[in-house]
Amino acid sequence: MSDTRTTTTPTPVGDGTRPLDRQVSEYTDLAQAVRAAGLLERRLGYYWSWFVGLTAGLVGLAVLFVVMGPTWWQLGIAAVLAVLLGQVMFLGHDAAHRQIFASGRWNDWSSLVIANLYAGMSYGWWQHKHSRHHAKPNQVGADPDIDPDVIVFHTTELERPRTGVRGWLTQRQGWLFFPLLLLEGLNLHVSGVKTIFGRGPVKRRPVEIAFITLRLGGYLALVFWVLPVGMAFAFLGVQLGIFGVYMGAVFAPNHKGMPIVPRDARIDFLRRQVLMSRNIRGGRVTDVAMGGLNYQIEHHLFPSMPRPNLRRAQPIVREFCAAHRVHYTETSLARSYAIVIRYLNAVGLAARDPFQCPLAAEYRSAR
Repeated sequence: MSDTRTTTTPTPVGDGTRPLDRQVSEYTDLAQAVRAAGLLERRLGYYWSWFVGLTAGLVGLAVLFVVMGPTWWQLGIAAVLAVLLGQVMFLGHDAAHRQIFASGRWNDWSSLVIANLYAGMSYGWWQHKHSRHHAKPNQVGADPDIDPDVIVFHTTELERPRTGVRGWLTQRQGWLFFPLLLLEGLNLHVSGVKTIFGRGPVKRRPVEIAFITLRLGGYLALVFWVLPVGMAFAFLGVQLGIFGVYMGAVFAPNHKGMPIVPRDARIDFLRRQVLMSRNIRGGRVTDVAMGGLNYQIEHHLFPSMPRPNLRRAQPIVREFCAAHRVHYTETSLARSYAIVIRYLNAVGLAARDPFQCPLAAEYRSAR
């Protein structure tokens, strides 16, 4: 029996057969049902509990770190810190999406404190990148998350075949994907620092610089004050490595291996968000471990919906998609990782010839 559960026969993407007013009406009807169920109302108690709990956890971990002193057992502290910072980033993600407060200003400042001061990541850099992703997920030229880099997510607009060592690595990128995530924690910090110290526009740049300098400078000073140099580098390596794998392992299942949309495709909002997203089955533990992002379809349809309401919204959205013959994808976490690895390997092999993209062919056959 297939491990992937769907509700309907797939709807062709961007087929142009539905009038625009009907498409808009469909999403409006869904939004009204969600709003009537009270699922867009703020959940301040939930978020304040998480904020206080995470703050207490970070303070407690810092005290334990200092008390333990120079010992290789500190690598265990580094691992716990990595997971705790992952939860901090989920909270910052929710604030950036206006899920916590009704006031945009309060959400902005919450994101600055949580992302920059607590986690050492640039809120401005992340918000700009993530907003573009939400607007047009998996669309070539619009979603920065699928732009070719070390990993190639599509070959539709790859300028030339990848050859040599780079080509060898790309052809095996599915197997290398999770090991490469060991560097993603460092990459996230570097990207944010480059943005706030760069020439591009950054809202509240002085605040971001002050918060990140205080956070990263203070963190490094503490680590090298308590631990010998070699042990300090090992601590940082473990913390950044596990943090990167954790973040990548949570975000990768959401869209990787789902259809890639050509640059010029026109798709209504409901189908754009549902057809390009994948939900992950699981219980309350999965909800916590993935920061609610296992309900990726519901999150993309209603980005400002508070995290704890996503589970309650799922049956409404799933039934609505079934009634309107919109393909709804949900699978297990293990199955999603297998899909991602297989997909990346297929694209990596196709990178030898950019004109033979398997996902472009899949899209064309769907039409």
